[in-house]
Amino acid sequence: MLDHKQSQVEYSKEVIVVNDRVDVKRLAGQNFREGYNCAEAIVRAFRDALNLDISDEALGMASGFGGGLGHAGCMCGALTGGTMVLGMLQGRVTKEQSRGPIYTSAQEFHGIFKEKFGATCCRVLNTHTFESTDHLRNCLKITGNTAGLLIQYIDDKGLQVNNSTFAEPKSL
Repeated sequence: MLDHKQSQVEYSKEVIVVNDRVDVKRLAGQNFREGYNCAEAIVRAFRDALNLDISDEALGMASGFGGGLGHAGCMCGALTGGTMVLGMLQGRVTKEQSRGPIYTSAQEFHGIFKEKFGATCCRVLNTHTFESTDHLRNCLKITGNTAGLLIQYIDDKGLQVNNSTFAEPKSL
């Protein structure tokens, strides 16, 4: 039984490596099981797997996106977390830089997500009572699968981190 309110102490935080790369899909699911919401789980998993320069404090920016924006049931937090990761890879740091690359990626990833799950709205994707076992189980699946879609998108587009497609995994 998945109990999101209590952290599963017996669940060990091991680096999951497949084909010489951190399995970000499983890592996102592991983060969710440990009590992070969907957006936090995605951003944290990619931060750790891709060695993104995101502090623990900065990860807090993802917190309000869980539950479709603080339980409002709007845009899925896993999707918004994925878009935050894309922003770390392609986002602007000055107003002179083009928004084009990140806007294109955000829109494309939105389309991929919608095609996979049939919707992007949290309340449509998960009709179970919030925090119920069925709700949490469904969110876990969506979170893990979103991480899988995102890593595939990053691979397909050849997006880079620190001048290389994938950095060495951080030890967790």
